[in-house]
Amino acid sequence: MKDETVVTVINKSEESGTGRAKKDACLVVIYGAELGRKYTIAGVELTIGRATTNDICVSQDSVSRTHATLGVDDTGVRIRDNESTNGTYVNDHKIHETWLKDGDLIKVGRSIFKFLTGDNIESSYHEEIYRLSTVDGLTEIFNKRYFLETIDRELSRARRYDRPLALLMFDIDHFKVCNDTYGHRAGDYVLREIASIVRDRARKVDVLARYGGEEFSLILPEVESKGAAIFGEKIRSMIEQAKFVFEGHHIPITISVGVAELTPNIANADDLIRAADANLYKAKNNGRNRVVST
Repeated sequence: MKDETVVTVINKSEESGTGRAKKDACLVVIYGAELGRKYTIAGVELTIGRATTNDICVSQDSVSRTHATLGVDDTGVRIRDNESTNGTYVNDHKIHETWLKDGDLIKVGRSIFKFLTGDNIESSYHEEIYRLSTVDGLTEIFNKRYFLETIDRELSRARRYDRPLALLMFDIDHFKVCNDTYGHRAGDYVLREIASIVRDRARKVDVLARYGGEEFSLILPEVESKGAAIFGEKIRSMIEQAKFVFEGHHIPITISVGVAELTPNIANADDLIRAADANLYKAKNNGRNRVVST
């Protein structure tokens, strides 16, 4: 997460209302407790913070009592950080005060809100809820539910057309140490960066998902075990060499990777997942930061 303060300068046309037309707006929780909850933005001012007296209460130790304030007027909605201990982030940038645009992501503590505004706010909200059924709010890759649905489909397709199919399961080595040493916000940053690195390297037909916690899964259609192992080694090396820097701290990160291929003795998707997971645990037990394939 980029730790830099962004200050938006409000010009006179915006202040007079000619730059923005007032529209309905809301915040939707896309990561954290009460996933999918909608907070309608109305009135003149709303507060976000740990104290129960806030309009939006985020009960986390990393959140200040009155962490941030949303200001509402005829020109739109702006957010101001109230000199909180851990800062307020909009689209991964630490802010002092800025106007919000449709689709902006606001991070307070470990919770992430999506700002929605427009002429049909209800439609936008329902679209976002549908998106949340398939996408992990923190990493912006697919979630476990979508992964399980997709691997069933891909396995059936591979069987029907006698095509290869491989699965990678990988997780972050010593992730608890990372959280304990640098804090959970740093851990969230690492998860997002790893998701971005692998997503950028994967093909369009590949399906990358957050399987749970610090574990990820990657479905590779039309790929055999050897090719999957080569790709696993490629992303392992990229992550080992990547520079993870959060709030001035360099965080060394490696991953362990388990690879499995669809073979005649794999009866269903659960068997394929178990085979990849078994190789992942072999990688862990053999010293971590390595790839083990079938």
